[in-house]
Formats: sequence, structure tokens, C-alpha cells
Amino acid sequence: MSEAARERNVAGTPETFDFIVTGAGSAGCAVAGRLSESGQYRVLLLEAGTKDSNPWIHIPLGYTKTYTDPRVNWMFDSEPEEQLNGRTLYQPRGKVLGGTSSINGMVYMRGTPTDYDGWRQRGCEGWAYDDVLPFFKKAEDQERGPDEFHGTGGPLHVSNPVRSPLGDAMVKAAVEAGVPANNDFNGARQEGVGYYQTTTTNRRRWSSARAYLGQAKNRANLTVATEAHATRIVFEGSRAVGIEYRTPHGIETAFARREIIVSGGVYGSPQLLQLSGVGPGALLQEFGIPVVRDMEGVGKNLHDHFNTYLVWRSSQKTLNDLHGSALMKLQAGMQYAFSRSGHLSNAGIYAGAFVRSDPRLEQPDLQINMFGWSTHERLRTGIKPHPFSAFTFSPVHLRPEGRGTVRIKSPDPFAAPSIRFNFLASEYDFQALIYGTRLSRTIAAQPALRDWIIDEIIPGPDCQSDDQMKEEIRLRGVSNLHPVGTCRMGREVDAVVDPRLRVHGLQGLRVADASIMPQVPGGNTNAPSIMIGEKCAAMILEDTRAAA
Repeated sequence: MSEAARERNVAGTPETFDFIVTGAGSAGCAVAGRLSESGQYRVLLLEAGTKDSNPWIHIPLGYTKTYTDPRVNWMFDSEPEEQLNGRTLYQPRGKVLGGTSSINGMVYMRGTPTDYDGWRQRGCEGWAYDDVLPFFKKAEDQERGPDEFHGTGGPLHVSNPVRSPLGDAMVKAAVEAGVPANNDFNGARQEGVGYYQTTTTNRRRWSSARAYLGQAKNRANLTVATEAHATRIVFEGSRAVGIEYRTPHGIETAFARREIIVSGGVYGSPQLLQLSGVGPGALLQEFGIPVVRDMEGVGKNLHDHFNTYLVWRSSQKTLNDLHGSALMKLQAGMQYAFSRSGHLSNAGIYAGAFVRSDPRLEQPDLQINMFGWSTHERLRTGIKPHPFSAFTFSPVHLRPEGRGTVRIKSPDPFAAPSIRFNFLASEYDFQALIYGTRLSRTIAAQPALRDWIIDEIIPGPDCQSDDQMKEEIRLRGVSNLHPVGTCRMGREVDAVVDPRLRVHGLQGLRVADASIMPQVPGGNTNAPSIMIGEKCAAMILEDTRAAA
């Protein structure tokens, strides 16, 4: 970031801006980038993490390194989950410019039109698919070119995938199993099997920070402050007027003439609101926090996709072999350095399928991710591939019924919040994943994968009955790292923001990130979060002009 953007992390006298955005993640970068675009308004963007200078961020397969790197990752853990035999679930979240868009798997997936039409039916006017599609297209610079579903010329590069022999075999096997081929999950229909599009360009990650802040580097009206942890929203009565934040040099306060936009993510946004006196009154009083507005919905409605996985030992080399061989690591590094090709040039998520566990369903409720590597389990200690060639199919339940909470555990803004999911709350949650397990086995048994497979090692051929599969799901199932909903948009009494993302009952305060989603879309959540940032900025500018 250039000096012209005044990216800084030093203490100074209080300043006043037109807009303050807290959190430079998927949505926050889009909000700040668009609000500062005209040059008319002074914008401050606060990010608790550092610059995105870690080289692993920009290498597609590098997310296996940033997955457990505390320099760029909040590394949260959930509370013990009752249905998961008391296990806690590791929750990596980006603590760096770009937020989780700087450490995720880079899959570009919007969900289905029905997802957004469902938001509208829940009282979120202006959020039907036809309303949000223009913002997806506005953000996008699609490698395939423009059409009715895709845009070009936007700040977010979306590229075709890096194909591989194993990925081709996986897709072909799914087609042989009866899953229709689909060349564009973000086009006319989502159902089917194919390769994922990615937020990359020239085989390098293209995060929200690269997309929106890179374009803004010469804007004198945009200040991007890193290592600036927002600790409290300052209120005058019911109006948000400023932000208190901590830097390595001490506590600072910045003021906003017009609005404050909270974009701390599904965990950070409700945490900041609660620390600032906006949330469940009894919780705030428990920690001696003066109540600005008693809102029971702040921190509720947490939900996420949930996945299990199957692993097959492979007769041919997979990405696992890269982990165990110094020579292969050297070869992969040289390939990537000189030609942006080879194993490091993709995230190892080769392809995927969207299917319905019940033909009566209107839209897919299962995603099957197809990985060119395998691991015994994903932990905060890291992703450790098996010491032999293998690959993974991971059935993901896209329509979970359980709902959880995010709540502060103390008035300390640097303490991690309490995260409870309530996964596997219904029989449907189990049955969808059981169907996904059986379908994964059917795909693996097709001729296209015959030359790749030695045997199934997880869960193994002895796991056949529904009860056995349920126990495997409890034993191995994890969050798919697409949490949403904790500052839910809507008109109901427990909704936190209205359809223009304004916090109910307060002035000068909006929330823009995945926390506002009333229902998780059927797919990865980075693209929808960026869309939310685009739409929020457009609504703010529209409302500002209308008030002039």
C-alpha cells in the first residue's frame, strides 16, 4: 500500500472522517473501496491484523500454511459440541488485510437464486436474486467474459480452475454416477458436477484487499490503519459517532460525521456490538457494560455448513506426496516460481458437485468437495496430510437446521468470544450427510476412478449402516468454515439490521458482512460477502445523497 493511501499504525490526535469501516475483510474492503471511490468522502478503514505481506497468502496452496498462523489468523475455537461427542471445532478467521479472503480456499461460489429469493420472502426487501445479481456482476472481472450472469471490468478477478488428471477423473466419475455436468455453478443452474471458479489471477490469490484497496492506493481520502483493533463504538445517545481502537502505540479514537460500518465478520461484529452496549441486556449487565440498546438478536442465529469426509488410498501420486518429499517440494517451488504452474498453483480443491439428498427438494442441499489430498483431521495444530498417496470426497450439508450463538466472555475486547453452533440438531442434518456419504462411494466406484483407487480408509468398508455412519459423522464432522447470521437482517423482533443494513433503533450505524445473512447460501460465502459490501456501499451513497 502506498503512502498516498496513508496506511498507518501510529497513534495521533483524534481525526474526523465521513465514514469509518471496522474490519478490512471480504465485505469491509469493498465498502471502504466504494465509499472512497468518488474522492468526495473521507474514509477510515480499521484492521486489527497486519498488511497482507506474508508470501504464503498469495500462493494458492499457501492457505495450508496460513490455516494455523497466528500472525494472520484469529484461530478461534468453538465451545464443546454436544452432538459431536463434546469436541470443540477450530475456526480459522483472517486477521490481515483482506480478512478471511486472504486465507480461504479461494472458491468463488454465489449460491442459488432461490437462496436470495428466500431472503426476500423473509422480509429483506431489495435482496432477491434479481436485486443482488447486479452487485455480483459489478464486483466481478470474469475470465470467461461477460454474459447475463457474469461481469467484467470489476475489481475482483475470477478465474477458471487449474485442471488436473485426478480432478478430471473425479468429474467424469460423478457424471458416470448420474450427476449432470455443470460448467458454471454461478450460471443458470447450480446442480451438477464440475470445476470450481476461483478468486485468483495469474495463479495468485486475489483477495478483497487486492481487489478494492489495490485500486485505492492513490486516494488521499482513504486511510487504511493496520494493527488497529476496534474496541468500542462511541455513542452519543442512540447515535454512533466514533470508534475507539487500540494500536501498538496506545488507544485512539476516531469520529464519523456520517456513519460507522461494522464489518468484523460473523464473530467480530456481534462481539464489537456487545462490547459497545448493543446486545442482550442481561449479558451486558453481567459484565458491567452500560446498555445502549437491549437487542437479544445480537450474536444469535449462528449457523454454518457442516461436513464429513471419506478418504481413498491412491495408486497414483497426489498432493500428499508433496508434503513428505523434499525433492517434490523443491520441484513444486521451482515450477511455481518460474511458470506459475504445478501443485502450488491451486488450492487442492479440484472439483465439486451440488446435489439434492431428496428429489422433492427445490434446490441442492449437498455439496461434495473433491480434494487432491487427504488428512486424518483438521486441527488448530495444522493440516497434516497422510504419509501416503490419497484423496478426499467431503459431503457438505448446505441447509443445516441447528442455530447457535456468539457471546462475549468478558469485557476484554481482546478475549475470544464464546462460539456455540448446535450442529446436528435434527435427523435431517444426519440424513443429508448419510446420503452424501453413500453418493460419494457410488462416485468412487465408477470406471473413471478405477485406476486411482486402492481402497477406502476413512471411514472404511465396515461402516455401512445408518447408525454406523451417524457415529462417524459425530466423530469426524466439522464446520465447513462458512459461518453466518449473527447480526441477522430482517424485520422480526430479533433481527439486528434492517434491509438497508442499519442497526434497528440506532442511528449512524450499519453492519456489512456475513453476519447479516438471515440464511446461509448454498455455497462458499466469500462471494456473497463481497456482494454485501458492494450493496451496502451503494445504499449508503444513495441514502447520503437523499439526505443532502
